[in-house]
Amino acid sequence: MKKLSVAVAVCAVLATSYASAEVRINGFASIVGGKSLDSDQTLYGYDDDISFKNESKFALQLSADLQEKLTATAQIIARGEDDFDATFEWAYVTYEYSDELQFSAGKMRVPFYKYSDFLDVGYAYRWVRPPRSVYGIPFSTYEGLSVVYNNQLGDWDSTLQGFYGAFDGDIDVFGNDLPAELNNLGGINWSLSYDWFSARAAYIVADTSISTDIDDLSDDDDLSKLNELIAVLNTSGLTSTANDLITDEDETTFFGIGFSVDYENFLFDAEYTQFEVEGSILAEQSQYYASAGYRIDDVIVHLTYEKNDDEHDSSRFNTLESIPLLNTTVNLALDNVRAESNVVTIGARYDFHPSAAFKIDFSRFDDDVTNTETDVVAVGVDLVF
Repeated sequence: MKKLSVAVAVCAVLATSYASAEVRINGFASIVGGKSLDSDQTLYGYDDDISFKNESKFALQLSADLQEKLTATAQIIARGEDDFDATFEWAYVTYEYSDELQFSAGKMRVPFYKYSDFLDVGYAYRWVRPPRSVYGIPFSTYEGLSVVYNNQLGDWDSTLQGFYGAFDGDIDVFGNDLPAELNNLGGINWSLSYDWFSARAAYIVADTSISTDIDDLSDDDDLSKLNELIAVLNTSGLTSTANDLITDEDETTFFGIGFSVDYENFLFDAEYTQFEVEGSILAEQSQYYASAGYRIDDVIVHLTYEKNDDEHDSSRFNTLESIPLLNTTVNLALDNVRAESNVVTIGARYDFHPSAAFKIDFSRFDDDVTNTETDVVAVGVDLVF
């Protein structure tokens, strides 16, 4: 019998409790249009034809108070990039043990970043999109458990969260949607705030497996070439090197730190993250952004700089010097997943309504590996209701 999904289970709780529980319905939406200003370059899914589909979305959140400190929450979201097919983004139950301590179980957001809980709610931040160099991990939810402890440390507000669970779904790797599993996915994050200053740190681990065995690959696809190389290495008895090119229960670590300032009319945000899947072809990733903004009545103007650097340790190269052809091929496979880029974004947000904001961003992306430059402009309206 097929296992009942967490999302369906939580919806069953919501439905059966409707008669006796207070059910609140909230929602948010983003209508975003953008285009690349370079005819032969794409960025964030935009080419030189304007599109209002790629980053637009619509969501509803249902929350039921089940009495006795128990609540159930479900969030349904439809994304333009998925032809607005509705999916369950969140579905979980929460038990509030005390004012300081609460437990949750179900499908929830992985707390990678400062804006993780509001990642899809464009109204919650000043950009059209959060800085992609940092906010670029190709999955955002997990199914499992979470415990949150809120308290005071002197004059500071402290929030400590621990979580544990797993992810099973498709993620975008090498331009293909590949089946992936992250088991023993767990970690902690700690946030501190005082008046106009806040800071947070997160540390997350997992055992990661990604399957590259998918159909309908062309012969010149990078993934197809990688599979051929792995087969040749295994046939040649070089299984250790072959294992370095696959991702099978490999130890994964994520570390992130950041801080924010909201002082009078001045705004500042910065985050730094590191992400590594050890013993796989995936490059070690380090990235950061720094963003300054200034509030003028209902308008915020801002400038953001992002930096991304994905590379393999040089010691992983030249592991097969005794077989020059294979050594060169392995080096090429490792080098092909290297990335180094920076992005500068200038933009503005106008809160023209208590529940709506208009935004415009101009982003210039510099790829330091291919030595190319791409400009993208995007406008959008974010709503909450």
